Amino acid sequence: MLKGKNVILGVTASIAAYKSAFIVRELKKAGAFVKVIQTDASLDFVTPLTLSTLSENTVLTKMVEEDTKDWISHVDLAKWADLMLIAPTTAKTMAKMVSGECDSLLLATYLSSKCPVYFAPAMDLDMYKHPSTKKNIEKLRNFGNKFIAPTFGELASGLVGEGRMAEPEDIIDFITKDLSADLPLSKKKVLITAGPTYEPIDSVRFIGNHSSGKMGYHLAMQAANNGAEVTLIMGPSDLKVENSNVFQIDVKTAEQMQRSVKEHFKNTDIAIFAAAVSDYKPQTFETQKIKKNDNNWDISLSKTNDILLEISQEKKENQILVGFALETENELANAKEKLINKNLDMIVLNSLNDKGAGFGYDSNKITIIEKDNKIEEFELKHKREVAKDIIDRIIQKLK
Repeated sequence: MLKGKNVILGVTASIAAYKSAFIVRELKKAGAFVKVIQTDASLDFVTPLTLSTLSENTVLTKMVEEDTKDWISHVDLAKWADLMLIAPTTAKTMAKMVSGECDSLLLATYLSSKCPVYFAPAMDLDMYKHPSTKKNIEKLRNFGNKFIAPTFGELASGLVGEGRMAEPEDIIDFITKDLSADLPLSKKKVLITAGPTYEPIDSVRFIGNHSSGKMGYHLAMQAANNGAEVTLIMGPSDLKVENSNVFQIDVKTAEQMQRSVKEHFKNTDIAIFAAAVSDYKPQTFETQKIKKNDNNWDISLSKTNDILLEISQEKKENQILVGFALETENELANAKEKLINKNLDMIVLNSLNDKGAGFGYDSNKITIIEKDNKIEEFELKHKREVAKDIIDRIIQKLK
């Protein structure tokens, strides 16, 4: 949700300023671009060197740079930002934000901002409880600012109570959930299977396929970016989704994938089965490597469980079930048959006969077939765009 976002972090003069370093780290980890503005008084609590190193940007403190005499435009900073976070926010800073007192680069940027502004107060117990503080918090909220409440805990004074700034990971979680709130898949749980499965023959060999997991990866990203809480069950792949809205479970075999799917499906609103699950597995497994000799080697295979078929029998009326069909002949007819037999709401057909589509490619060419026999063909696109087409169609179904 924060990936690619421009974030201004304002740091004010509180002992909790040491946590600002961890906030920058969490923002960067989430994929955000970060610029830090410090008040002069905050420099006694955390150094610009620390925050500039972590943010990979020069920390800003004044309207005019002392060394170069360059003007720092608070207007340009406000335009650049997709969101602004002031953490920690002192009682003094909140009072100035309410009154519009503009005596620092941070406050000038705040007053110029049109983006969402989040503030996370930090102060001692009695200061936080004071009526003037409560009144200023309420005014800031009425202005449209987003309040990240302090927590109960040990304070710098030695007192124990409310006033401790929220922990960095909780602040990031608050922002992420808030940004997701108005998105079309907000509060929806999405289950996605992706990649191949590997069925072991011996300790070094397996039966598998060429699936890369890229299609499922992009589906997970698109669903998460639309506000969904995603569980991605990924077969053997080098891909790892870096998104706080995605919980990735790595599996190897069809049996492991089946167990994970059954565990999570019952709480799922939307399930997308994009994995290329092996249809067969060796009947026996050798714990040691089978040595090569002069004889031919026959392997007896047995069917793996049909995960999608089993799950389709558990499907509830309010769940949306989407399958994939990779075909090489009689493509449309086979996909329609799978749609019916497996009680799907939608099936995504792609063909190995289409150049640039299928396993291993960054692109794909699909046809979406819905339960009401609505069929739409799409051009060859990057799998990121293909995933967007699929998720957009699911959102339309929800509406």
